[in-house]
Amino acid sequence: MNGLRVYFKLAGTDILGEQRVFYSRRADGPYYRWYYEQELEQWCGSRVRLPDMTLKALCMASWKAVPTALQTRLDEHYME
Repeated sequence: MNGLRVYFKLAGTDILGEQRVFYSRRADGPYYRWYYEQELEQWCGSRVRLPDMTLKALCMASWKAVPTALQTRLDEHYME
């Protein structure tokens, strides 16, 4: 996908007990936070404004590290 970047928090920066969370951004667009909702059994996303400190704690994720179900959801969300 053209211009799409996926991030995760660096080790040690997650809130205790928080499930794996990913962030995405396409080109210079807004950031989205993605988390797996157990009850819905799907990845849910919401637009977020990230403070500078959070941005510094993010690390680029390789596409292979992104769960397959989230890859599908990102494809749907960022349809060209």
